Amino acid sequence: MKKKKIIITSCVLLIVLGGIIYFMGNNKVKDLPVTEGVEVVPTMDDKISRDTSWCSTFQLVWNDMKREIVEQDVVFSPQIKMVENLNKESFTEDMLSDEYYFKIYGFKNLELKEKIEKGIKEKFNQTSDILDDFDWSNEALDNPNSSDIRRYFFYTMLYREFEYKSKFSILDNAKFGEYEDVKYFGVNKNSKEKVREQIEVLFYNSKNDFAVKIKTKNNDEVIFYKNPEGETFREIYDNMMKKTNEYEGSISFSENDFFMAPILSFNVKREYKELENKEFGTADGNIAMIEKAIQSIKFSLDETGGKVKSEAGVDSWKTTSMAGEEKTRYFNVNDTFALFLKEEKRDVPYLALRVDDIRKYQNN
Repeated sequence: MKKKKIIITSCVLLIVLGGIIYFMGNNKVKDLPVTEGVEVVPTMDDKISRDTSWCSTFQLVWNDMKREIVEQDVVFSPQIKMVENLNKESFTEDMLSDEYYFKIYGFKNLELKEKIEKGIKEKFNQTSDILDDFDWSNEALDNPNSSDIRRYFFYTMLYREFEYKSKFSILDNAKFGEYEDVKYFGVNKNSKEKVREQIEVLFYNSKNDFAVKIKTKNNDEVIFYKNPEGETFREIYDNMMKKTNEYEGSISFSENDFFMAPILSFNVKREYKELENKEFGTADGNIAMIEKAIQSIKFSLDETGGKVKSEAGVDSWKTTSMAGEEKTRYFNVNDTFALFLKEEKRDVPYLALRVDDIRKYQNN
């Protein structure tokens, strides 16, 4: 009898412990395998090709670095287009609610590193994927007694979880462009009205030229734009909005309409080597340099909602002394598309993605 009680007690403890572990783990972006072949660009104004992603985090750390230690546009010799685009500061922190991001900068020391780790843990229950990619040895830290240079570190994390108002259905695997057996979620003839009501049509010119917006419980909007037009995410987004403003058809998603979109997950990291180890001048006549610049983006999307986690860090230094009839419409996102994440009532998205080779996003 005593042995039976011990077994029962142990089982209860294991169940409780399992629940705690699940709850803690469920608050984090799951460990995704590294995704090959998906590029990362620092701004919405950089030219893109196939399978490219963008998130606002790198622009935010650049803005802080530019303001705090450069106090003017960063100018390389020769100048590069990426830096010109970053200098525009086309995304600023006032374009995003405070709850979306954690941002900090200061002299590079272990106290700052500890503040970052504590800050993202308290705000998002997250750990960093990029901090240990930087050099935190004594030789690489700021020395307040140095008469030559001061070391700085700039950091931003964006973290967001969003849930659809109603869960979509898992659909049968189907083709995406030339690729077979792709996983999809969406609606069909059997979907309930509340599932359809969370979809808003931005425009529908044909089954290969449309955009739809999905509303969430969290004031985030997920936008799909099939066969996007433009060489940058800025051009793609502007073209999409132009078509939206010109559209005179129904924006309601009716019982005759279908919707399908692929399940997505990717994990990418980029070190901006083209920005590193190049001297540039500051407004006070000193010299500055970026020693390392890294950005990471993790994103997942399925029938329930999605999660995004992006980090950016810049390790830099600065010298201290120197001078009609309703027809059936098919909203099937089954070929090249762009995806944008946007906070409701904001004009600019905080994440963008172009998908061509769907296999890269379903590799797990």
